[in-house]
Amino acid sequence: MIDSQIFTPVNIGPVTLRNRTIRSAAFENMCRANMPTQELFDYHTAVARGGIGMTTIAYAAVNRSGVSFDGQLYMREEIIPDLKKLTDAIHAEGAKASIQLGHCGNMTHWYTCGQIPVGASNGFNLYSPTIVRKLKEHEIEELVKDFGRAVEMCRRAGFDCVEIHAGHGYLISQFLSPYTNKRRDKFGGSLENRMRFMRMVINEVMRTAKDDMGVVVKVNMYDGFKRGMQIDECIKVAQELEKLGVHALVLTAGFVSKAPMAVMRGAMPLKAMAYYMNPWRFWWLKLGLALFGRLMVPTVPFKEAYFLEDAKKFRAALNMPLIYVGGLISRQKMEEVLDAGFCGLQIARALVHDTDFVNKLHEGEERSGCKHSNYCIARMYTLEMKCHHCVDNLPKKLQKEIDDAEANL
Repeated sequence: MIDSQIFTPVNIGPVTLRNRTIRSAAFENMCRANMPTQELFDYHTAVARGGIGMTTIAYAAVNRSGVSFDGQLYMREEIIPDLKKLTDAIHAEGAKASIQLGHCGNMTHWYTCGQIPVGASNGFNLYSPTIVRKLKEHEIEELVKDFGRAVEMCRRAGFDCVEIHAGHGYLISQFLSPYTNKRRDKFGGSLENRMRFMRMVINEVMRTAKDDMGVVVKVNMYDGFKRGMQIDECIKVAQELEKLGVHALVLTAGFVSKAPMAVMRGAMPLKAMAYYMNPWRFWWLKLGLALFGRLMVPTVPFKEAYFLEDAKKFRAALNMPLIYVGGLISRQKMEEVLDAGFCGLQIARALVHDTDFVNKLHEGEERSGCKHSNYCIARMYTLEMKCHHCVDNLPKKLQKEIDDAEANL
């Protein structure tokens, strides 16, 4: 067994993890009709069995209006028993269980969320496509309560931690960013006003989490484009979250609707993405990919720990625990991140490639076999997130695209 700081315990608020590794809240698309499935159960229990300190069930909306895909959860009473079975199984393997809570805001469609999509401001979602209306003040207040209700349901479902999604252009991020927040009331304009919704949500979450649940917030270091938030403003947002008493931050970047490759890096196999999309439901996206694919989703060169240099700026500006996410595939780089003052390590694609990744690191392997062709990302908006090496009878044109991408990264 390798002796490394990676495999030492760490506290996230009141919760103690057996080691520093956390399965990040990358969308699995393993739910059906917004309900947990055996597939979701099997995947996360396998990750727990594979040595992870804590595994995070990805993106559960706090209500129906916050759902962007049928393969996502939204918190309600009827799913609690199945989630409790999942958390019990994770705990039986020695890991802790977390769940990401959020609201997608304008990134959905009426046939998915059951209403006209809502956001910080009125607008049009090109990716759906659909009109979006801004939330009224009384709706904002009710939505804040939905976050609290969701946290309480997570407690009854056996979760140790909740991760609030305040990045990537989802609703809290839509209020924070001047690109999506054009309001002229107390929720818009200055950064102080744009942080108001986030502040209300976090206060409600912390009140409901009490002293027995960990609270982590995923927040942008930058939006990834000129009219979005830049590092200086995002540091101020992080400092506000520190004042609000959250137990740790996950530092990320990018808007999935505007700068998606700022989030993940590497190749984007457009043929695979188009191949798996439903031609009737997503015909406009398939057409857009065919005509403007490389403009919409450009390849951004992958390098290990691609967020680290920017994350160090936040480390210097904050005293609170920080969790690093972004391109961790080797023990050497993970140790470098911990040496830079980060308390935890979030991992996704390496655990899609191999759920035993953490155990294998502990046993002496140096790095993941993931090559960041991002086939798993290309298919996850239609099918479950899965690595290409786990797929039988992969079409030759898709295999060639993957091989070419991996050869050039």
